[in-house]
Amino acid sequence: MKNLKVVVIGVGSASFGRGILADLLASPELREFDLEIHLVDIAEEALRRMTRFAHRLKEHFASPASIHATTDRREALPHADYVIAAVARDRWLMWEKDFYIPLTFGFRHVYGENGGPGAAFHTLRSLHLMIPICRDMEELCPDALLLNFTNPESRVCLAVRKLTRIRAVGLCHGPVSTRRAVARILGRPESEVDVRIGGINHFHWVLGVKDPEGRDLLPELHRRLDQSDCGLDPFTYSLYRLYGALPFPSPSHTAEYVPFAYQATGTFLHQWGVGRIVLSPETTVDDRVFAMDGRPATPSYQLLAAERARRIEAVAGGQAPLTEEMTATTDEVAVPIIAGIELDQRRREISANVPNTGGLVSNLPEEAIVEVPIEVDGSGVRGIEVGPLPVAVAALCQRQVAIQELLVQAYAERSRKLLLQALTLEPVVDDLKKTEEMIDVMLRAQKGYLPELR
Repeated sequence: MKNLKVVVIGVGSASFGRGILADLLASPELREFDLEIHLVDIAEEALRRMTRFAHRLKEHFASPASIHATTDRREALPHADYVIAAVARDRWLMWEKDFYIPLTFGFRHVYGENGGPGAAFHTLRSLHLMIPICRDMEELCPDALLLNFTNPESRVCLAVRKLTRIRAVGLCHGPVSTRRAVARILGRPESEVDVRIGGINHFHWVLGVKDPEGRDLLPELHRRLDQSDCGLDPFTYSLYRLYGALPFPSPSHTAEYVPFAYQATGTFLHQWGVGRIVLSPETTVDDRVFAMDGRPATPSYQLLAAERARRIEAVAGGQAPLTEEMTATTDEVAVPIIAGIELDQRRREISANVPNTGGLVSNLPEEAIVEVPIEVDGSGVRGIEVGPLPVAVAALCQRQVAIQELLVQAYAERSRKLLLQALTLEPVVDDLKKTEEMIDVMLRAQKGYLPELR
């Protein structure tokens, strides 16, 4: 029986960790291997919790896999076949700064995660974590495939490709939400809808729809959407009416790439999670103070993450039953990719973030990282050609590709000037002096999380 070693970095996340462990341990295909699962997280308490939880899942699924845990990734990485990574430091605290500080300077972005001025700093923080991981992979498991869940997805994958020798595929569940919306609009089960998407991560578009017999369903989708909004949110529907293609139906994400979004949607971070976040009146640019339902300095999404961790802790320690919700597998394609490669299955998956080599999206640059359907077999992962995006959509994406290139260069060269250039390309940034001031504040506010820029 062939040995198969999978290293999961960032497994302490109550959301990502639970799902990827269920997928690995429930997979009937991976039972054909002597499967080693190595869990890695620098947070000792989170690692202990997820290790105990993994053993409960292993017992539940009667999996023969062996489970190992360490806070030192270099201990886990030697001879790994696959590395699955989703990493961040103090994600919620840093997201607050990404979101509110640009707003304080008048840059009206809507979410501050993967696009807009806040996302530039999210990018640099993520690269400051992911590139050292890849350096260790180059030394200890150079042939391993990196399955990356770390955001901002396109930017991280571009940096891995340009700055390291590691092969990487970026994974995101967003296209599954798009397929679900298309199936609902067409009144069909998801299993009967084959959606062809193309674009960049969090800003992909429906370019084709077929049924299991290969019949074209795109005209029917357009007919229904031309008659009504079909239950879509107003911003998503406005993008469809404007550009003639259905985008990823998550306005918090697509709005990050569109210059007119704030007027249409307002901000989204306040609406995320449990309860309401309130910006304290005495807050200054350098001092972020928040209150949520009377709990100072505790944002609602942080409480949601803490509640997920508490529930997993109860299950891991045997104080709560292992419910169907806790054992549920996900729609993520990391394990299907591993099985497809190892078993030489020729399979098609809804999407991944891969280089645009050969013009998979024909009117985006070849150096871009694009989100397109993929084929998987024993030779690896290949993107599927999807043709052109609508011209205006391609232009919006091309701007983001340029921003991504500049941010990767800014990280590699530790260049403040290249960071400034990238920020001036953002659709909502319209004041050079304020941008320079914002950089000063953000570098102070996130000191210790970012590379030193010159």
